[in-house]
Amino acid sequence: MTALEIIGLHPSEMPDNSQRNLVFVGVMTAKDFLQSRAKAVYDTWGKNIPGRIAFFSSEESVADNLPLVALRGVDDRYPPQKKSFMMLHYMYEHYIDRFEWFARADDDVFVRTDKLEQFLRSIDSSKPQFIGQAGRGNSEEFGLLSLEFDENFCMGGPGVIMSRETLRRVAPHIPTCLKNLYSTHEDVEVGRCVQKFAGIPCTWNYEMQSILHHNSSGNRAFSGNLKNKEVHSAITLHPVKRPALMYRLHAYTLGLKAQEFRQQSLLLHRDIAQMTTLLQIPKINKNLAPGVPIFPQDETSPAYLGDHNVLGSTPDLNRHRPAHLGELIEWDFIAKSLYSAMHPNPKRKIESSLKEGLNDVVREIMEHINNFSRQRGRVIEFRELLYGYMRVNSLYGQDLILDLLLVYKKYRGKKMTVPVRRHLYIQRSFTDIRVREITGGVVPAHAVTALDRRRIAGGGGGSAEVSRMMGTGGNTTGLDRMRSILNSGWERLSDTLASQFPVAARSDFRGPSLTPAKDRIVFVIPLAGRSETFMRFLRNFEEIALGRDGRTDLLVSMYVDPAESPLVTGLLDQLRAQYPRNRINYLQLYGNFSRGVALDRAIKSPFCKPGDILFFIDVDMIFTQRTLDRIRTNVIRNRQVYLPIVFSEYDPQPEVGRSAKLITTEHHRSSSSSFRNFTAPYPVSNSNGYFRQFGYGLAGIYKADILRPDIGGFNTDINGWGLEDVKFLENIIAANVKGSARLLDVADGKVDPFQDPLSLQQHQQLPQELTVFRAPDPSLVHIFHPISCDRNLEEAQYRMCLGTKANTLGSFQVLEERFVRDRELLLYGRRGRGRR
Repeated sequence: MTALEIIGLHPSEMPDNSQRNLVFVGVMTAKDFLQSRAKAVYDTWGKNIPGRIAFFSSEESVADNLPLVALRGVDDRYPPQKKSFMMLHYMYEHYIDRFEWFARADDDVFVRTDKLEQFLRSIDSSKPQFIGQAGRGNSEEFGLLSLEFDENFCMGGPGVIMSRETLRRVAPHIPTCLKNLYSTHEDVEVGRCVQKFAGIPCTWNYEMQSILHHNSSGNRAFSGNLKNKEVHSAITLHPVKRPALMYRLHAYTLGLKAQEFRQQSLLLHRDIAQMTTLLQIPKINKNLAPGVPIFPQDETSPAYLGDHNVLGSTPDLNRHRPAHLGELIEWDFIAKSLYSAMHPNPKRKIESSLKEGLNDVVREIMEHINNFSRQRGRVIEFRELLYGYMRVNSLYGQDLILDLLLVYKKYRGKKMTVPVRRHLYIQRSFTDIRVREITGGVVPAHAVTALDRRRIAGGGGGSAEVSRMMGTGGNTTGLDRMRSILNSGWERLSDTLASQFPVAARSDFRGPSLTPAKDRIVFVIPLAGRSETFMRFLRNFEEIALGRDGRTDLLVSMYVDPAESPLVTGLLDQLRAQYPRNRINYLQLYGNFSRGVALDRAIKSPFCKPGDILFFIDVDMIFTQRTLDRIRTNVIRNRQVYLPIVFSEYDPQPEVGRSAKLITTEHHRSSSSSFRNFTAPYPVSNSNGYFRQFGYGLAGIYKADILRPDIGGFNTDINGWGLEDVKFLENIIAANVKGSARLLDVADGKVDPFQDPLSLQQHQQLPQELTVFRAPDPSLVHIFHPISCDRNLEEAQYRMCLGTKANTLGSFQVLEERFVRDRELLLYGRRGRGRR
């Protein structure tokens, strides 16, 4: 038996992943990595190769779940020179006439198979081709690799591709190449063999550095933000040392594919809309002809494809035509800060979500501009966003007007570098609404029927993740392929869904009826005086929590004067006697009031259990049954904290200058009254109040989560009201950052959970990251009360108090109208502006 004899799968036994025979990919791996790196490769991009894939390892390697070729006479010692050459010989012996291309890859490389196919089909495979990232060795190795001045090699890490003709010329001479090795680098020796017997070098092309991309960050590679030019433009990404990162890259690229399909669906809708216009079919007509519908399914079917009159609208900044001034969508101005006329904070930092969206837009625009730049001998680089305008139309999408500073570089012919400015008019269109059903944390492989959705909406054992998608460009076709990419789990949003907001996945369902068991909620309320307001809160609590819900308790942490204490405790004792099944308790505290101390003492008291949901609420709030439903839905143990954005009433009688009243309505008199009907929904409007986006005082969290060592409850060093909620949120964020740092320690090799069972066990026992979920809740209303800011407060607390007080004066529109009508205020403003 010669040194080149091998054992492995017979060609007919190897699974065929595609009817196309474009490329055969050989992945070099080792016995120790078969169930980690190799499995991750096969589970992700390996099954989508436009051809076939096989893993090549040492003679003793065995794996039932992989298409494995065990090479006889080969071990896993490094460098893997013999393994590399024998893999090429195996390809030649078994598949030389079945595939056009042959690729060599490591088990730590990620391949964009769709881009690989597009790239290879653009090249003539009948000619000898040796494609890779060309190298001649680093500075220490230069001159020591026995390479001539015109010789190079294809670096093995990012991947190497040979045409059929190249492999046909080289493979018969592999024994000779193995006997004449001049270095310890297998990629150098393969390149030398190709140069000698195929007569071609590795591609001298600078662009290969971006097509076959190598990241020099080592173990940290691709562990950060994936939204960058390198990830989006590359065919291969190397190195991916952790299997978890391989799956992460796969999920991210599937998301990019889904974006392409969504964009294609918009283009198809536009074609339909244009054709119906040319055929003079009225928009209200759903048929092409009598009995011939435009779409095979109507709105009541899960297979309905959407309204092409909306989705098919062509990009136009005038798509939305307001009927009156109230429908006018105002633009936000983007510069170093974000300026918004109707926002509570008119000038503010650009939010991370908007910044990320702008980066996405600029990246895609620059990719489009430079798509054919190299053929034209020039390149255009992005330098800076000078300014821009942005608005969001909830029906169509986002509009952007951007002024970009670019640099035009011409390197062919007369070279030049010129700064240029360009205006971009961009429209990012919304696609249709879809919902994905999750049962027990698993997305079902089959499409959920309408009956299943009705059961789940009525309290079944699943949850819905609702999303409104943005199309971002692409040229892939096929709505059916888009559905398969999204795991066949997406369905259209049904009007039978009970909740108005996205629902997080839960798995704590009990009983054969699939009805979720209600976790107990403990309302934790800090109290300092205000006995009349507290009586209103108790009436609200009794009517909703005690009379309707039955699984909501109350814990009052109070600083009450001795004169008021009998009244407050008497009311609580009366409720406790009337509702013995509910836990109604109170803590009597002494000294200077501190909201942080009051909440911290409450959560550490024996009146609440680790499995209880603690909801921190203030005495001037009113709520409904919908509030309790949202708390149970959005608070998830070990996973999620709920910080609702509450609706806050404006001052019904603010005084501005000589004015008496801005708003005097029956609504405000009744809402602030002690006799309010708490079951009736509060009429939310811009004239009544505003959503308090910057308040974090109301929060829902499990007791077991808030008492975690990395969070540790509330800060008890803050006196009075305010700032303790901000510190609480900062503690959660800091705990999440520490968790991410521990993951980076794993990535850096300080902890190896795949090799050390003890490390893996410890890693699994670390506290999970707590997601902070925020959403407007119109069922939680803060009833107006006069605000007095004590100048003795800490500076940060005092400024926060003044800001809250200013927000209660009234809406921008009401204040503007009053300011313009009041001549004294107008003159005062002009005098102040003149002094500046």
